[in-house]
Amino acid sequence: MRAVWCGFALGVIALQQQAALPGRVAWCGLIALMVGAAIGGTWLLQRGARGRVWPFAGWAAVGIAAACAGFGYAVWRAEIRLAETLPQAWQTRDVDVMGYIARMPAFGEGSARFLFAVESWPGRERAASALHPPRLLQLNWIARDAPVPPLVPGARWRLTVRLKPAHGEGNFDLRDAEAALLARGVRATGYVSDAAHAQRLPRDAQGIGIAIEQRRAAVRARIGAVLADAPHRGIVVALATGAQDDVSDADWRLMRNTGTSHLVAISGLHLAFVAGLVGWLAGAIWRRARWRGVEAPLVVPAQKVALAGALCAGAAYAALAGFNVPVQRALWMLAVAALALLGSREVSRSHVLAWALGLVLLHDPWAVTAPGFWLSFCAVGAILYAASGAPRVRREDDAEPTPDEIDPMRDKDDAASEARRGRLASYVDRQRWRRAARRFAARLHDGARVQWAVTLALAPLTAYWFLQIPLIGPLANAFAIPWVSMLVTPTVLAGAVLPAPLDAFALHAAHALLDRLAMALGALEGLPWALLRLPQPSGWALACAAVGVAWMLAPRGWPLRWLAPFTWLPLLAPSPGGPPDGAFRLTALDIGQGTSVLVETARHTLLFDAGPGPESTHAGERLVVPYLQTHGVTRLDMLMISHDDSDHSGGAQAVLDALPVRQFVAGILPAHPLWASARTRGAQVVQCAAGQRWQWDGVTFEVLWPDAGPLGGKPNAHCCVLRVTTAGTPLAAPAPGNAVAALLAADIEARTERTLMARGIDNLRAQILVVPHHGSRTSSTEPFLDSVWPLVAIFQVGFLNRFHHPYPGVYARYAARHIALARSDWDGAARIEAAPGALTVERFRDTRRRYWMDDPKAAPAGRAPRANDNGSDNDNPTRTDKTETDTD
Repeated sequence: MRAVWCGFALGVIALQQQAALPGRVAWCGLIALMVGAAIGGTWLLQRGARGRVWPFAGWAAVGIAAACAGFGYAVWRAEIRLAETLPQAWQTRDVDVMGYIARMPAFGEGSARFLFAVESWPGRERAASALHPPRLLQLNWIARDAPVPPLVPGARWRLTVRLKPAHGEGNFDLRDAEAALLARGVRATGYVSDAAHAQRLPRDAQGIGIAIEQRRAAVRARIGAVLADAPHRGIVVALATGAQDDVSDADWRLMRNTGTSHLVAISGLHLAFVAGLVGWLAGAIWRRARWRGVEAPLVVPAQKVALAGALCAGAAYAALAGFNVPVQRALWMLAVAALALLGSREVSRSHVLAWALGLVLLHDPWAVTAPGFWLSFCAVGAILYAASGAPRVRREDDAEPTPDEIDPMRDKDDAASEARRGRLASYVDRQRWRRAARRFAARLHDGARVQWAVTLALAPLTAYWFLQIPLIGPLANAFAIPWVSMLVTPTVLAGAVLPAPLDAFALHAAHALLDRLAMALGALEGLPWALLRLPQPSGWALACAAVGVAWMLAPRGWPLRWLAPFTWLPLLAPSPGGPPDGAFRLTALDIGQGTSVLVETARHTLLFDAGPGPESTHAGERLVVPYLQTHGVTRLDMLMISHDDSDHSGGAQAVLDALPVRQFVAGILPAHPLWASARTRGAQVVQCAAGQRWQWDGVTFEVLWPDAGPLGGKPNAHCCVLRVTTAGTPLAAPAPGNAVAALLAADIEARTERTLMARGIDNLRAQILVVPHHGSRTSSTEPFLDSVWPLVAIFQVGFLNRFHHPYPGVYARYAARHIALARSDWDGAARIEAAPGALTVERFRDTRRRYWMDDPKAAPAGRAPRANDNGSDNDNPTRTDKTETDTD
């Protein structure tokens, strides 16, 4: 079965890398390959049983057949889920829906986010479309005129909502939020648009899932009432219910930097501990139970009762935890092992893990897109692999001595007296203490080996997903794991099941234990060598590191094990350098409605704006900072904030907190708190003004607006405008040797455009234009576009944003000029490589496309299609030397 389930998993993983679902021809080929491989594998195994061929070939064929089955199963599940589509007529307008809250809501400051299961759409709107409307919505309820009402799982509501199709920002090397929505079954997102007319319906929804969610919500509410504003309340909630949205940023930072963040999630370790404890108690009670004079173990063996109790406790705890992937893996492993033992059958540990792998993917084929899947299964696989090379051999002197061995010459007539003296002598017997010390040392050695194997195996994945390797992790986990598993978790669970007021004592005790743990971890975090930050490794670097992990964990005697650490060198190598001297790379991030552009030269980096902050979508913290860290940016030479609109400056504080900034340049008022924050962090602060000019690595930077002096008017009137130019001859078209320029226009409007044009057209010439004011109707005038004469235009706009950017007339203005366009709402992030005489464009949704993404070239109704994707312009011979291309 290992070959079957591993092949099945490979097929599921292969589908999640596809840009499109297979068509009819591909389906026929898949079925033919599966049937042929199954028949060939069966024949080879039958022949192999008689020793004529290697059984390995037969199992390989069976694995191929299973991979085809896994691929087809994942396609079938994907087609069913993608069939649920939000009709275009329902988008961005008020729609009445009726349903119930499907999961425990997540509460923020003045808001709540929850999953809403739709029971019925309005009849007139349901009949307007033949499509299957989404059955599960992700909604936000924002407190405006009134606070958010109590939202509990199972509560039925009639709501007026405004919806969009499920859409996530697309940025290079960051997690795909759209895949996470698809995995949860969410095909549309939105918010409650008319809270005043929301109606709570009388009868709540029923079902096992609803009952579980109601229990989780009740436990969370009880913890919130007891611990209130306690600093580690979020960790207690996470350990009790699996909900991690209450964990504070300080706690997350502490645990990430010490390699203990896995303890916040209800993992397989916690489930195994709870199941083992309950199983032991059930077995102990059953051994002492009697029924009408008959001992209970004579009816049902105590071992089977203990297994049943452990399995029930594990299932209950997994339900309380929300059935996340690590918990699913642990529960399935427990179930497979328990069923095998109850059936008196032997099953190897690798078979148990293979069954868990297959069952997890049968339940959720999209689990492979989450870090928890890889971290959980790789950790267990590393433990099993390391344990396979270290067999335990019991020594004869480890056995407990019998009374006769203590004193074989004792008098049989005085057995009771001698037995008492023998027991007394055993307490002071040196041999007994030596044996106990050896057993304790052996357990410590086994524990250290397991910790070493897990740390070593997960280090490459930790570097890939979290861009760091906590060097202090093994030491921190050495005491954090037993502290949380044996003390904190049982205390939290006691607080979840005990009645008041006993629950308060347990919860306060759990918080006190967490406070002591945080103090110890904080001391370790302060060590200068505690954390190693790395850029996101490439695929081949991960492959080399995986070979090194298997090499280092191999059994003793494996040849040349001292060479294994050298396979990690690609993982530890610095990120690839920037563009060559005289060139620059411009990356316009997809942050929704807002602006954030990273400009890189050979040895310098500049971030122009930082996107929205906590007042809106937290894009600065969620997207901008992670992208900088993933991209290997360890410091910013300049952070330029164009003006004080929240979609440009809101994320600046998150950037200042995360990275050292050498120079902070902004077009914001002197009283703005960002000035003081930048000074506190050691940055040189400068107000941007026209005429400022500098060079980095042969690339020229020039500020064109605003004028020097006090800032006046609304923020858009004095926002910074930056022009970046490569080395070379300053001509308009990127012919060999000619300079290429980019104009970052922020939110300037028509009046500022006219002023810049009056100062000289040559200063505005740019082949790359980050479109002013997101393409609003107040900017991008015809004379301005003729003056800039761009070849590539980038619109940084939110998907179906409420401002209706870009304005259709303005977008058509760009399309009429045959400009290559990139829109963050359709294309995701755009990356442009600019060198003298060369210009290339890469769009995220073109090069990293997956089957769940909408077609970026299919424009919504009422909007112009993307113009001139290949960058050619045969009607204007002066532009035929343009080298803009789409890399795929």
